[in-house]
Amino acid sequence: MNELQLIQSKIYEIRGQKVMLDFDLAEMYGLETKRLKEAVRRNIDRFEGDDFMFQLTKEEVTELSRSQIATLNKGRGYNIKYAPFAFGELGIAMLSSVLNSKTAIEINRGIMRAFVVVRQLLTHPSIDRISGLQCEIQELKEYIEDVFADYNDINDDTRMQLELINQTLAELQSQKRMIEKPRNPIGFIKPKE
Repeated sequence: MNELQLIQSKIYEIRGQKVMLDFDLAEMYGLETKRLKEAVRRNIDRFEGDDFMFQLTKEEVTELSRSQIATLNKGRGYNIKYAPFAFGELGIAMLSSVLNSKTAIEINRGIMRAFVVVRQLLTHPSIDRISGLQCEIQELKEYIEDVFADYNDINDDTRMQLELINQTLAELQSQKRMIEKPRNPIGFIKPKE
């Protein structure tokens, strides 16, 4: 897994925003989560507004631990003492000014690239993918039309066969009546009516 994919796997959607959590960022920056939070709290005025950073509620932490964050169930972050911070794209950009180191700047460049790729995938799906979906839809339409045509052919064939069966049964009944019809007796006896 290359660096971009690794970063993309750590981007979550919370409250309708694409965010990264403090423990993932701390791991990428090579810091302890505690130190990252301390730096953020020292410069909290830079992170005002939910588009920069917000703290998860207990319900959100529980939901994420069940659905998206596999690391919470296995190792690191299993027992979260404090709710993590979620940093939006703007907040991550602001982190590079708070964590003034070459590592932070390099990591932030990679994260910004990952956010751009995610945004592009969401807003501009690839033309190949769209044309592939259009081809699949066309194939399904043709298949459904063929199935309906076969169904109609079967109905026409079945109808014709049923008509032939009814016609044959009617002929057999008329023959049976002819056979069962009483014959006139031979001789001078009056036939019974």
